[in-house]
Amino acid sequence: MSRLVIAITGASAQILAERSIDLLLQANQKIDVILSKGSYQVWQSENGVTVPVDEKKQEIFWRERLNNNNGEIRCHKWNNNAASIASGSYDTLGMVIVPCSMGTIGKIASGCSIDLIERSADVHLKEGRPLIISPRESPFNLIHLNNMTTLCKAGAKIIPCIPSWYAKPQTLDEMIDFMVVRLFDTFDLNLKEINRWTGQK
Repeated sequence: MSRLVIAITGASAQILAERSIDLLLQANQKIDVILSKGSYQVWQSENGVTVPVDEKKQEIFWRERLNNNNGEIRCHKWNNNAASIASGSYDTLGMVIVPCSMGTIGKIASGCSIDLIERSADVHLKEGRPLIISPRESPFNLIHLNNMTTLCKAGAKIIPCIPSWYAKPQTLDEMIDFMVVRLFDTFDLNLKEINRWTGQK
């Protein structure tokens, strides 16, 4: 089974990344996880939680936090450009960046691979593999829109996490699950049953 790369940048909505990791592991997927340098600060701000920087300690952190021993997880430090996922010869199913900051989008769109997230995204584009970017910003300015258009033309798919009201969510968790499951529909991964649109009755 090919691996999925999950990148988490320093944008708000870290819960979407956490739920992505949880559902993927529950589905026995193999995943590589990268947190950007800024993401650690946002985790502390939003959740009051300190995520370990050390790769092995972080793998244990996710297992314990999610109480999930399924699947396979490997964590990578943001500046480890010698990591496996920095090479096109490393086989992956695709890459998802959630949430994705506009700074990260700008660097990927300009071909400026400073850290591992940008490098891995660049690899997925050059290899023609799925690259899913879930932007987190509002409102978008013209620079944001131009950068996302550039990435779309290069082969990336832009999927902002937007709740569905026709699914009639009753809780915040239901809304989060709907958005996360839809995010991975590109890979034909039915991570969890959700209320999908079936047409008017």
